[in-house]
Amino acid sequence: MRNLIRQSGSFTPTVRLLMVNQFAINLAFYMLMPYLAAHLSGDLGLAAWTVGLVLGSRNLSQQGLFLIGGTIADRFGYKAPILAGCVLRTGGFALLGWVDTVPALIAASAVTGFAGALFNPAVRAYLAAEAGERRVDAFAMFNVYYQAGMLLGPLVGLALLAADFRLVCTVAAAIFAALSVLQARNLPARSGTDGADALRAGSGVWAQWRTVVGNRPFLLFSAAMIGSYVLTFQVYLALPLAADAALGADGTKATSALFVVSAAVAVAGQLRLTGWAKRRFTPHQALTAGLAAMGGAFLPLALIPGSSKAAVLAALVVAVAVLAAGSAVVYPFEMDTVVALSGNRLVATHYGLYNTVSGLGITLGNLACGALWDYAHTNDSTWLVWAALTGTGVGCAAAVGALARTGRLTCPLPQPAPA
Repeated sequence: MRNLIRQSGSFTPTVRLLMVNQFAINLAFYMLMPYLAAHLSGDLGLAAWTVGLVLGSRNLSQQGLFLIGGTIADRFGYKAPILAGCVLRTGGFALLGWVDTVPALIAASAVTGFAGALFNPAVRAYLAAEAGERRVDAFAMFNVYYQAGMLLGPLVGLALLAADFRLVCTVAAAIFAALSVLQARNLPARSGTDGADALRAGSGVWAQWRTVVGNRPFLLFSAAMIGSYVLTFQVYLALPLAADAALGADGTKATSALFVVSAAVAVAGQLRLTGWAKRRFTPHQALTAGLAAMGGAFLPLALIPGSSKAAVLAALVVAVAVLAAGSAVVYPFEMDTVVALSGNRLVATHYGLYNTVSGLGITLGNLACGALWDYAHTNDSTWLVWAALTGTGVGCAAAVGALARTGRLTCPLPQPAPA
């Protein structure tokens, strides 16, 4: 804790504000979202397909509109979309607790998703610009606050849920309302020069997008990193399925404990792991090492087919802990590499496209993983799932390593602005 406070104090007030904002954003989000499906199906009595539609509208609007959010941030400055996103989340979260018709619920869910698409690229671009040469350290610290919000959010939500789901939504909306006021008053206006220059010169959005899509090293890196997001998402898919299959009625409790372990490892270990990786590796070596560790996290599960419940639970805990540690190593260097590959031009738009690509990869990867799980579980060969996930991590590490060896992860030379 002292190290966290000391390192937080070493950054500018703006960076500290961005980190506190992210903690509060995740606190409010995760105190509500884990319990929304139960509210929709239980309290409102909606059919399962309707629940999926409401939840899917949030994911679709967020993942599909990240590029739009990044584009807006680069053209109009970072503060405006951050503030707009928090205001939209205020209204969206309030509606989720107080409306009961399907169209209104879908609209509220979509609004909360679009809010995330607005502030996520802008926050990361703002943090990168404000941190300067300390980007890696800033993103490591940022992830601590990010994970802390994820850790505490469900616990706060569970406590409020004892009273009423509407109270959960009201408190979450109030947090975003307070964030909106805080940022309106204290967050300095800042923008990326290229987007602002393009806006003043009358350049269209298509020209902005062509610049990003034409950045081949960035696109190759985005593709190489897709697997890492598929691996991270298995905390929500394959690992809970394994817990349910092995532990039966106790699987839900085990899954909740796994979430706590994942966030706790990130919160407690992020700064130490980042410092260790900086001392031992180059940035690209840290990426490959972290990705390989993320893949290796699933090996314990592949090596204990048919074992006791205690062995499965131990393997699940090890898998989640190693996956979280590997992700903690990867994250700050990954975010720094995106900025480096952008050449500090249109950074928010690059982040927006990067998030869109990773979101599409998560969707396709989960479909493949789910299908493989059904096949493997039916044929009593679940080791295939864990072997495939391990191979995914190794493949990502190899791809990033190949890009580094061929010089495609180095910062491109600045391009001259059009006359």
